[in-house]
Amino acid sequence: MIFGRSERGKSPVEPVTLKILVAGGFGVGKTTCVGAVSEIKPLRTEEVLTEAGRPVDDTRGVEGKRTTTVAMDFGRITFREDLVLYLFGTPGQDRFWFLWDELATGALGAIVLADTRRLEDCFAAVDYFERRSIPFVIGVNCFDGAERYPSDVVRQALDLDPGVPIVLCDARDRESVKDVLVTVVRHAMTHATERRPSVTT
Repeated sequence: MIFGRSERGKSPVEPVTLKILVAGGFGVGKTTCVGAVSEIKPLRTEEVLTEAGRPVDDTRGVEGKRTTTVAMDFGRITFREDLVLYLFGTPGQDRFWFLWDELATGALGAIVLADTRRLEDCFAAVDYFERRSIPFVIGVNCFDGAERYPSDVVRQALDLDPGVPIVLCDARDRESVKDVLVTVVRHAMTHATERRPSVTT
């Protein structure tokens, strides 16, 4: 079946749409992640890094980075004919954090991308989602040449609750990103079920 059309004799399916955020520090791979999995040409709001931004943009560890997201990245992926995910990549620098509240409105959950060479860069995103009770997973983006650590080491370094999933991924690879998306949807659904008040008779 082609999305948006129904097979002959069947009623059109109205898909459920879910909003997922992709967050993390500067240069961790958010734009790459959204672009790798999106079935449409991603909307990107990237600008070239300039000398004027050098005092405020920490490029240690990502010296080769030439552009930065200044508003958001947007993509879409259809999992089934009745389930569509909208992906919103957040800007990484502190000076664009005023946009986060707008982007987070209505979000089912979030992926916090982490680089093991700069784990401290995702502390702010972890804190943001914890404070707002937005379920999230950690996607450890396995950069070429970066040391690999067991999940329990990453969990301890980020001081995460035991229930927060940690997934190793490659933000350039569609199937790898899809695995992370499946994990965050499942985690968010479990989180919603646990928070739902029980019905007593």
